[in-house]
Amino acid sequence: MGRYSKEILSLQVRKNIRKYRLIRGYTMQELADLTGLTHGYVRDLECLTIDKTPTLETIGKFADALEIDIRQLFDDIV
Repeated sequence: MGRYSKEILSLQVRKNIRKYRLIRGYTMQELADLTGLTHGYVRDLECLTIDKTPTLETIGKFADALEIDIRQLFDDIV
């Protein structure tokens, strides 16, 4: 599996969505409302044991809702 495999990128994006949601102080429901997605989708996305890979369009919705540049969702996890 390469450095930029789909699985690695998906996991990185999902961790960053959670990180920025917590920084903003949003609940999962608030983030769901801001993105137009369901609470269940946000919950499943943040639950790293469930295999979910968001589309680029969905990642863009999260970036907009979190008021960050989409590239920040691909940043390495500290």
